[in-house]
Amino acid sequence: MTSPGRELATVFAMARIIPPGSLGSRRARYLFERSIYLYRRQWLMIASGFLEPLFYLLAVGFGVGALVGSLPGPGGQPIPYQVFVAPALLGSSMMNGAITEVMFNAYGKLRWEKVYDAVLATPLGVGDIALGEIAWAVFRGGLYAVGFVGVMVVLGLVRSPLVVLTIPGAFLEGFAFAAVGLAATTFVRGWQDFDLIQVVLQPLFLFSATFFPLDLYPAPLQVIVQVTPLYQAVALLRELSLGVIGPGIVVHVAYLTVMGLIGLVVVSRRLDKLLLR
Repeated sequence: MTSPGRELATVFAMARIIPPGSLGSRRARYLFERSIYLYRRQWLMIASGFLEPLFYLLAVGFGVGALVGSLPGPGGQPIPYQVFVAPALLGSSMMNGAITEVMFNAYGKLRWEKVYDAVLATPLGVGDIALGEIAWAVFRGGLYAVGFVGVMVVLGLVRSPLVVLTIPGAFLEGFAFAAVGLAATTFVRGWQDFDLIQVVLQPLFLFSATFFPLDLYPAPLQVIVQVTPLYQAVALLRELSLGVIGPGIVVHVAYLTVMGLIGLVVVSRRLDKLLLR
């Protein structure tokens, strides 16, 4: 696994080579506000994205959990299965919310509606487009995160007051997935390519220690799982929800931060190539 020092060095190196202002400005808020106005009468569409992880929690966490019993959580202490699963479903909810916005919706704006071409006729630049879309995706996913934490509290799945830190942790995850997802969207050639993206997202959901502890996977598979982004997010949220703070949290935070910054750089340059050249 990459060390925190190396990941932080990568962030500082990126800060030196990226031209100032290329990643957006305060004008990006106007694109964020556009999304709010667009969805103000379609709030049911956004709320529907919260239901899938909730159904998984009720069906798997409590249904299967009644058969499983307890599992070793972070730090080795036994915890009920539904307490183990809940933070992972929080992470998957944030991922799905962010990815849905920056992929399907952003692709339509880029290829069919030509929204970004119109935006560039204003003082906004490609960096503002990237930052505005990512900010809206993080906000949308953040609504799911806040609602899901509320459900965890109501269902008695909270074991530490540090569970409040899972909300900023989820926002960091949303930034990472939104930035990389939007960068991937700029390479999509047609709607059929989204099937390939689902081929990536579905294994991430199932095999990122979401439903089973990492120790149950074969040793070679454990290494692969540990370098995936959803595992890093799930591990971070699980440790925070249980109040287990250790050096590993620095690795999770650094990983997701670097992932988001790389995605932001790539999408800014790709939009510059697609829209201005």
